[in-house]
Amino acid sequence: MRTLAQNARLALLLEVAGTPKPGNVDRRRDLEELRFDHFLAGTVGTERGLELAQEGEPVGRAFERAVEGMAAQGGGNTQFGALLLVVPLVRAAAGSEPLSPGAAEDVVADTSVADAAGFYRAFDHVDVFVDEPSADLEPLDVRRGSDAVPALEERELTLLDVMERSVPGDDVAREWTTGFERSFTAADRLAEADGPATDRAAAVFLSLLAERPDTLVASRRSESVARAVSDRAAALDERDALETDPDAVEEFADDLVERGINPGTTADLTAAGLFIALENGRVTV
Repeated sequence: MRTLAQNARLALLLEVAGTPKPGNVDRRRDLEELRFDHFLAGTVGTERGLELAQEGEPVGRAFERAVEGMAAQGGGNTQFGALLLVVPLVRAAAGSEPLSPGAAEDVVADTSVADAAGFYRAFDHVDVFVDEPSADLEPLDVRRGSDAVPALEERELTLLDVMERSVPGDDVAREWTTGFERSFTAADRLAEADGPATDRAAAVFLSLLAERPDTLVASRRSESVARAVSDRAAALDERDALETDPDAVEEFADDLVERGINPGTTADLTAAGLFIALENGRVTV
């Protein structure tokens, strides 16, 4: 029987191995500076941080340690957003069986200023794309990493407070404020899908992208580009193209990679859904 931390690492591996996931690294596609093997190495590096979450350590400490380990490979940021979802879910699962939205809500509601500081320190370990903050929030710019912790402490912001300030522009942060709504939806869809877990991951990724524009794409490119990508995914998902016209989905995947459009938030949600489904026994590997 796998431990919580092992299921979390397996979820990260299954997510990146799902193919095709348009615009993202998968078994057959690398990005310009980020490869499939970087994701494998990054997952190995998360081990101790995920174990800390399993052991009941504070979310901020466990997250920072997981990110530090993840970053010890040559590609840079592979799973920062996924870990921001999976770490609190592991912490919730350590005290709740089965893992539920209510248990996850309790964990994030209990986060502290120290947890927020751990989140900020995680930015010292790896570069993460973040929008420019407004002038009044510049002292709290997460890209300052540990240098911003004094301002964070002065304002007495918990990690949940930090996440709430990032909504609606960041759908990973949105999960913290909605009981991990889309993560649990992804888990339901994974359980209902057919085939190997990697095929299910690809199908669920496409369905999530189809129903809501990816916020990373919106931030990096524009909201109109994000909507266009989502509309194209919806057209493919509506006609079950992974089964009926897989070449069309492969073409979509290649096109997004060539254009440098990366729906990374949708991949993060898929990883979180995989962990929930694995932990609750609804997907077996």
